[in-house]
Amino acid sequence: MENRIVLEAKSIYKSFYDPVKVDVLKDLSLTIKLGEFVSITGKSGCGKSTLLYILSTMDTDYKGELLIDNESMTNKSDEELAIVRNENIGFVFQFHYLLNEFSVLKNVMLPGFKLNKLTEEQLEHRAFELLTKLGIEKLANKMAYKISGGEKQRVAIARAMINDPLILMCDEPTGNLDSKNTEIVFDIFKELVTSFNKTLLVVTHDLSFAENTQRTIVMEDGRILT
Repeated sequence: MENRIVLEAKSIYKSFYDPVKVDVLKDLSLTIKLGEFVSITGKSGCGKSTLLYILSTMDTDYKGELLIDNESMTNKSDEELAIVRNENIGFVFQFHYLLNEFSVLKNVMLPGFKLNKLTEEQLEHRAFELLTKLGIEKLANKMAYKISGGEKQRVAIARAMINDPLILMCDEPTGNLDSKNTEIVFDIFKELVTSFNKTLLVVTHDLSFAENTQRTIVMEDGRILT
């Protein structure tokens, strides 16, 4: 459906008390539509990672309203939010957080076990398909600690995609990568948007990465500038 809003924040306020009150986000509103590739950028400390944690429902201590796929996240229990996250949001972080004791394939399958909608066989098939799309199917049976940093980030993207989420949220996903691997990850993200109609929200300090996304949200001092 064209113009379907998948994520909406209305007048978000967030403060920390340490020990005095510090306002981190101030009356911040944004909407993201299905199939958009959006980056959030701004100087360190402007509140972009804080915003991402609120948008991903991991931080519930804020004022304002958050809607995911037109459903309000306000007043939901931790358990209900965990279900929303598992079904609708895929996460890619600066650090891949792969589990060394598992193979690449198993790492990709893990969020699928949590969601519990597919059999192990179906999950394995889907995980292998994703690895193939990302060009790393040869690594499927390798242990996670035996692959390179760039490969680990691609495995993390496959893992984020396993439950076919509505939106992929990424926190500095290229922060630890060299320019060649940054380019690979960017191309993968672009492909997810164009070929799979995925919605991507990427927090990044890499301005050339941000400039190449469809829309860049610039933050300063807890507010959106553009």
